[in-house]
Amino acid sequence: ETWEEETPGLAGGPGGSGAESSVAEAPPGTLDLLLDEGSKQLPQAIIIGVKKGGTRALLEFLRVHPDVRAVGAEPHFFDRSYDKGLAWYRDLMPRTLDGHRITSYNVCYTKLLFLLGDPVTRAISDYTQTLSKRPDIPSFESLTFRNRSAGVIDTSWSALQIGLYARHLEHWLRHFPLRQMLFVSGERLIRDPAGELGRVQDFLGLKRIITDKHFYFNKTKGFPCLKKAEGSGKPHCLGKTKGRTHPDIDGEVLRRLRDFYRPFNRKFYQMTGHDFGWDG
Repeated sequence: ETWEEETPGLAGGPGGSGAESSVAEAPPGTLDLLLDEGSKQLPQAIIIGVKKGGTRALLEFLRVHPDVRAVGAEPHFFDRSYDKGLAWYRDLMPRTLDGHRITSYNVCYTKLLFLLGDPVTRAISDYTQTLSKRPDIPSFESLTFRNRSAGVIDTSWSALQIGLYARHLEHWLRHFPLRQMLFVSGERLIRDPAGELGRVQDFLGLKRIITDKHFYFNKTKGFPCLKKAEGSGKPHCLGKTKGRTHPDIDGEVLRRLRDFYRPFNRKFYQMTGHDFGWDG
């Protein structure tokens, strides 16, 4: 299952609106009851990605693994449809067969995959997507600043707020230990998909089946594609909405944004124990 909250990014996690932690608030015995009803089960792993972070790519790549079953489209259960209940959510799940890894669900052991990318590049990609739908919106530069002459960044703009990863992660760490989380690099997923999928498969306890032989790089889109998609013998790339050409952004604006994000990035590196290299 994937969850990609559009605004404000990961801020809607535990402690925020539409909390993922609400699963833990189900009445005692609810999860056991659901599991007795049939072969559809709640997920053992959830992808938590920011908008334009690469969640769709990770999901499509993971589908290649024979021991993975996933929902087709993002159900947005935790941020939009939580009031429909766990039974509704579970009914969205694909059926699992004997031998598949998904055998039980326990919120204490659910594995969380966080897919993140350079917050500056992510903000530009976010803006580019909006621009494709609303060509009359103000420029990226004008939206970035509350006061451009004073260099004051407008953190109320969701495209910038989403990239404050350290703040959002604090909410999640109140409810889940770090050992249940894997932080996947959106940049490495593009540059070395097999390598990053190796980390993901290890984290999920899966045999390393997805390797270099499954990918080729599409120079036109600038993204890796699958040589064979799940259930098909044909090559598969993500849709035409992926890999849009970004507008040229004023270099001084980019510099100020990088300066703005630097302390948040470094705090995030400390929290996760990994330097993602977003400060260059």
